[in-house]
Amino acid sequence: MSMHETHAASRDEVITVASRPVPRTLFLASLVLAAIGTIAFLIGIVLGEERAWRALHVNWLFFTSISSAAVAFVAIQRITTARWSRPVIRILEGMVAFLPIAFMLLAIIVLVGKGAIFPWTHEAPPNAERQLYLDPTFFTIRVLGTFFLITVLSVWYVWTSVRLDVAVTPERGAGWARGLRARMRRRWGEERREIHHTHSRQGRLAVVLCLVFAFGWCFLSFDLSMSLDLHFFSTLYGWWFFMGGMLGALMMFALLMMWWRHQLGAYELILESHFHDVGKLCFALTAFWGYLTFGQYLVIWYGNLPEETGFMRLRLIEPWVWYSVAVVFLVFVFPFFGLLGRRPKVWHPTMALFAILSLAGLWLLRYMEVYPSLYWESQDVPLGLWELLTFVMVLGLWGVSYFAFMEAFPRMRITLMTSPFRDQVQVPYDPETLETLPAHE
Repeated sequence: MSMHETHAASRDEVITVASRPVPRTLFLASLVLAAIGTIAFLIGIVLGEERAWRALHVNWLFFTSISSAAVAFVAIQRITTARWSRPVIRILEGMVAFLPIAFMLLAIIVLVGKGAIFPWTHEAPPNAERQLYLDPTFFTIRVLGTFFLITVLSVWYVWTSVRLDVAVTPERGAGWARGLRARMRRRWGEERREIHHTHSRQGRLAVVLCLVFAFGWCFLSFDLSMSLDLHFFSTLYGWWFFMGGMLGALMMFALLMMWWRHQLGAYELILESHFHDVGKLCFALTAFWGYLTFGQYLVIWYGNLPEETGFMRLRLIEPWVWYSVAVVFLVFVFPFFGLLGRRPKVWHPTMALFAILSLAGLWLLRYMEVYPSLYWESQDVPLGLWELLTFVMVLGLWGVSYFAFMEAFPRMRITLMTSPFRDQVQVPYDPETLETLPAHE
């Protein structure tokens, strides 16, 4: 068997594996965490504690950038017509369920809590251009509109993917999604034609989604993160931000693959080669994140402009310096050197260790993007109960949405794993006539 060849299981075998019951422990635990965190957050709001809002902002940036990047990575798989990921990519598609919740949280942040988060709501930006750009009405419309577009495209793309599998599997899953599954089965035609129609539609959607993801998160990072410092600006900041989200999505992918493989007993479908491939991607994105981080720092250092160096200097002096050093080691140094060889990528304990370290570092990175700009006069680092409880709230909401999705829809791409027509999509076809096209078309 080659490195990228999966077990040639029948459709019934794949359906059996993908339909195995999963204990509801994690879903219920997520529900409890969400409830505890929400109560604590509401208490903080009633008490007028600004750190509750700021902690919510940090955790929104962390969980939402990862979930959105996960769907963008799914779209990249379509653009590259990848086959290796078919048994495992639904693990990432499930993260789309958090995006509607994230949109509601963002609306709460920018409509209710922005006064506690953004300095420009009570302090005039330093020049007329920034005053115009950060006009509260313009800011709110821009931020909500951008993220709404990202959310709609992400949900639409995953809908087209899930529909292929819902239509060929017996009715099962969470009751809340019964109507959605019925809608997916409507107008289902001949399998070969549906595969080609979906592949063609996804080809267009994937390109649009990736472009909107990249440009949208550049704007969102400028608005929601960089604007917290009224003087700082960096043209590299946007893609440094969203590539951090992509790195987090891949590290989360590695952890969830291990868990789902064990829970479903999918040892003949989720193979060592999948862990090796994801591990290589994690290593590559780790190296790229390090390159972007150093590139941004180097240009600011030799440019030596006060409006740029202030952002870096603040994070390299007390009390923040050791947190910045921790970010570099957690996100870059440990995973980069730890994942150099093949063995650490496929041996679950080491891959899990470096994935957890990287995710912890990425959360700390989001914290360091936000808090030093708001507490630049502080002699102490405000990291404690409010940050923990708000993390618990958003983690719980993320877990509830993710496990609800995975319980409602097929957990693998059953059609593209088992259909006799699955590999025809590797060749250009006219979705209407089902005839092959010249390669240049």
